[in-house]
Amino acid sequence: MGLVKTLRETEPFNQLPEEIFTELNASAKTKKFTAKLNIFTQHDDPTGYLYIIKSGLIEVVVLTPGGVEMIVDYRKEGEFFGGTPIFSDGGYSAGARPAKDSECYLIPKQLLTRIAASYPHITEYFNQEIYSRVRNLYSDMVTDHAQNTLAQMEAFPFQKRLSEIMTPNVETCSLSTPIRDVAKRMVQLSIGAVLVCDNNKKLIGIITERDLVSKVMARETADCQSSCAGDVMTSQPYTMAPDTFMYEATTFMMGHKLKYMPIIDRGEVVGIVSLHDLMRFRSQKSMLLIGSVNSARTVEDLISAREEIVKLAKALMSESRSHIETMEIISYIHHRIIRRCHDIVFEEMKRQSKNVPDIKYCFIIMGSGGRKEMLLGPDQDNGFIYEDFPDAKVAEVEAFFIPFAEKLVSSLARIGYPRCDGDVMVNNPLWRGRLREWQDRVSDWIRVPEAQKVRYCSIFFDFMPITGEASLCQDLRDIVNAHIKAHPIFLYHMMELDFRHKVPLSLIGRFSLDKDKKHKGELSIKQAGSIFIVDCVRMFLLERQGLATTTIQRLDELVKLNIFNQETAEHIKAAFEAFTFLRLRNEINLIDQGKFPSHYLDPYALTKNEQDLLKEAFRVASKLQDSTKRHFSKIVN
Repeated sequence: MGLVKTLRETEPFNQLPEEIFTELNASAKTKKFTAKLNIFTQHDDPTGYLYIIKSGLIEVVVLTPGGVEMIVDYRKEGEFFGGTPIFSDGGYSAGARPAKDSECYLIPKQLLTRIAASYPHITEYFNQEIYSRVRNLYSDMVTDHAQNTLAQMEAFPFQKRLSEIMTPNVETCSLSTPIRDVAKRMVQLSIGAVLVCDNNKKLIGIITERDLVSKVMARETADCQSSCAGDVMTSQPYTMAPDTFMYEATTFMMGHKLKYMPIIDRGEVVGIVSLHDLMRFRSQKSMLLIGSVNSARTVEDLISAREEIVKLAKALMSESRSHIETMEIISYIHHRIIRRCHDIVFEEMKRQSKNVPDIKYCFIIMGSGGRKEMLLGPDQDNGFIYEDFPDAKVAEVEAFFIPFAEKLVSSLARIGYPRCDGDVMVNNPLWRGRLREWQDRVSDWIRVPEAQKVRYCSIFFDFMPITGEASLCQDLRDIVNAHIKAHPIFLYHMMELDFRHKVPLSLIGRFSLDKDKKHKGELSIKQAGSIFIVDCVRMFLLERQGLATTTIQRLDELVKLNIFNQETAEHIKAAFEAFTFLRLRNEINLIDQGKFPSHYLDPYALTKNEQDLLKEAFRVASKLQDSTKRHFSKIVN
């Protein structure tokens, strides 16, 4: 393609007059570049040219502060690169190298800046923040979806944070404030609570209407004249942070029978929220969902609650917010159901006169549940961690926990959580044991990384406590980190096994569809897309012994650890959120058709924009996969 034809069809040059095209064509030169040899790197001095690709393919490469090389984009024929130093005082924000032998037009900086002085839209174009294409496509898709669904249903404001609904102007008093003054103030201001603070404005207590009634008015010995705030207050009240989700606060306050909750940010009182405030922002249906889980007495009660999650998901999808938050909320409900199922089965075992061993244990969830990334059709991945009780108690422990595990897995399956195809469940002896037995198990998996053991680890490493002694979970986490640190080559084996699979895109950008009978003509958004992001990010975090639960939190942690830069992390987040959006919407559609939710879909049934979004997300996953492979291959070199 000739330079003039390219410029006529390429923003921002397509708005220039013909005489400018003639001048650019006369001043440009062509140069050939050999595959895999850098044209320039992120830290090179500017060459003084804008590069427009005549033929070939160029990789845009970022070297993160942690030394990880990331291919963040590919530029093809007709596209350009190297523009940052032309229109700014900065250097190259990324490097460039040919993915295959390429040829480029080189346009001098002096000419471009002179033209831009007369046509400022060129400078504006290059100086604007060029955000990820996948983010832009995703934003458009979410807006369209929200507009289409908002009119169809009542929105559930589950995703509101306390900062959005709290009362910021909080009435406070000191320890020595007379209680009569506190009561008068509450009546005059029509408020139900006053916070008690010390001289440094730090919260030390709360006085509510209930405190006044139960501790002053209802007591015959109470002296209303001499009593002060310190005599009546409830000291060390429960508090929450302003970024806490409303659903978390509501559940907590209802569970602890609280009417008021102080909101604290970095030790300072910034607001207060009442249960009444929370109820105003919640529909009756959403209250019933959490309430039905908390009050469930039988497995059948939980089956009904489990079926309501899809209605919640539909409403959350209509709010046009982050679908990562939606996934976290759905996971929260799943966790509540699973925990309540555990408690119901446990109580049933006790009623059957089963002797409960006097030991500490923790019921853990793994995989997507352990990352708080469950959608509408999660299966079971769970286990038991026991404290290191003596061998003499083994028979007693197994007499209770073996039938308990069988009943628990069976009950969860009845509720709607299918048994794991890989048998990663608590009724399998491999997934329960004393802490020292877990240590031996983990040591064997990491020291002898056979394929099946590596597959186990890809599920197991994302574990978190559901109920029981949570400290056992942290002890196990310390064991895993110690073994990874001692045997870093294990991460190479994880990478090698995982990367036998590639994203389902051909070189010409067409979808590669499944050929197996069950899913013929479809592809998996999870197994061929989002799982690569999950696995790659987890590997980097394990290498640095970082602590974070969700994939998004892990990306943020990797930025803090200088492994990824912010731009790279945002690029990956956008792809992960796009996968989540498309998968969740697909699962809802399948449920509406009376089918079980699945991560398989026919990409050609999507609109053109949706197909573009999916392709861009796959490309981001593929680039991350390639960069991860290069990084961890260094371990064995």
